[in-house]
Amino acid sequence: MKRRLPSLNALRAFEAAARLGRMSAAADELAVTHGAVSRQIRHLEEVLGVPLFAGSKARPTLTDAGRALSPGLTDGFDRIDAAVRACVDTESATLDVSCLSTFLMRWLIPRLHRFNAANPDIDVRLRASDQAVDIDRERFDVIITVDESPSAATPPATLTLFAEMLGPVAAPSLLPAPSPDRPADLRPLPVLHTKTRRNAWAMWSAAANLPPPDPTRISTEFEHYYYTLEAALAGLGVCVAPWHLIADDVRNGRLLAPCGFHASGYVYVAQWRRRNRKTERFCAWLAEEAAAIAAPPQAFTPPADLPNS
Repeated sequence: MKRRLPSLNALRAFEAAARLGRMSAAADELAVTHGAVSRQIRHLEEVLGVPLFAGSKARPTLTDAGRALSPGLTDGFDRIDAAVRACVDTESATLDVSCLSTFLMRWLIPRLHRFNAANPDIDVRLRASDQAVDIDRERFDVIITVDESPSAATPPATLTLFAEMLGPVAAPSLLPAPSPDRPADLRPLPVLHTKTRRNAWAMWSAAANLPPPDPTRISTEFEHYYYTLEAALAGLGVCVAPWHLIADDVRNGRLLAPCGFHASGYVYVAQWRRRNRKTERFCAWLAEEAAAIAAPPQAFTPPADLPNS
């Protein structure tokens, strides 16, 4: 039987607006204007003879008909996308990878030349994202992210890279050389925080069994971890940092880690959408690079008489 469908552009506009909750967000996703989305949805409502949205233009809500239509369209467009990708996912296609922005800049990019040299036929396209990524919906081949509940069941298409180790670091200009039997006193130093990881000091303090910094101390907060680490390198204060991001800086003496590192409970993982030659090579390379990370300085266990840091 011949299908009698409304305009696919109208269906796409409605599906995006219903899924994202805003006409402007749908317009951004579809790379059209807000007015174009509104016109397509009005056309669809006229064809179907039912309203799909109600309420104000600023805060539209789905009607009963809209709620009935939306899930089927989302599922249908996801299936179409998967079918198209399966068709064009050739051995020479681009490998799309998403990961956290600071991880991308300080860990992945400095190592990527080794993968490129060994795999010149695979074009790796990178995107930074500090938000949770749905690997199927966002259409990435591989995502590198943080598993905050590693004790839970791990999805099958997941490679564990390494556990996160946290420790305070500061430039040598702010600290004397660390003592092997007693950490430096961090109390006089300005404290650096990161807006996207405000729990870093609390996590390290809990793992090290030490009190967090006094909130009355001089402190500065930066937008991203990358800025915080640059501030620490510039001697602006002490911050808590993951070992994998600053291992080279500590090894080369640009940063000192006077208290060692403790496990935060987070684990870095790579997840893939479809197993093929590209993802297998890339994930195997990730595993090799992760295994090659040097062990962090041993965590210092403070004696009972150590003053709070």
